Amino acid sequence: MSAGDTLDKLVVFLAKRDGIDKLVKTFQYVSKLAHWAAESSHPGLAGRAKNWETSSGLSRKAFRTGRFLTGLNGLRRAPGEFGALAVLANAGEMVYFFFDHFTWLSRVGVLDAWMARRASFVSAFGECVGYVFFIAMDMIMIRRGVRQERKLLRDGGKGDVEKEVKRIRMDRVMRLMATAANVADLVIGIADIEPNPFCNHAVTLGITGLVSAWAGWYRNWPS
Repeated sequence: MSAGDTLDKLVVFLAKRDGIDKLVKTFQYVSKLAHWAAESSHPGLAGRAKNWETSSGLSRKAFRTGRFLTGLNGLRRAPGEFGALAVLANAGEMVYFFFDHFTWLSRVGVLDAWMARRASFVSAFGECVGYVFFIAMDMIMIRRGVRQERKLLRDGGKGDVEKEVKRIRMDRVMRLMATAANVADLVIGIADIEPNPFCNHAVTLGITGLVSAWAGWYRNWPS
């Protein structure tokens, strides 16, 4: 791949809202790990890293303005074959992004500061509910794809069969990336609603945040 092709794809990637979100999310969690690493030995550098982390987190919330409409639109449409799973996943996502607006506005001083913690809790709870059901749906589809692929390979044939197997495998990779991101974000959500030494440790949050961000890079990068 030439440098020009890579640059073209980067421009397309960053033109997407999800693309810029994953870039800033990478900044957010790299700076979190940098803060943790430098906190004891280089407090000045750690303070700068913390400012970068905070700024990145608030910027991402601003970029997500109106994102709750995606979940609302999912609820408005027929749930399809997944029924209750799809309803609960989209409802959780809608709650997450809707209350995230109040968290952002309270942290930048537009709303009272006391609202931040409550809005963050409700947002994280909705986020976790949504992720659980999105993960469940992806696991069902991955299992279905594996069975379909085995059947196609067992029956033999070329041409259209090879194309279909390739499509199934690519779909599986994308769903595995989505599952990795959702599991990582679920850990971050649990750290908000039920703080504990493991989930709230800077290294845990930093690594899971980067796993989520880089899985998102892979899924949103132009083919």
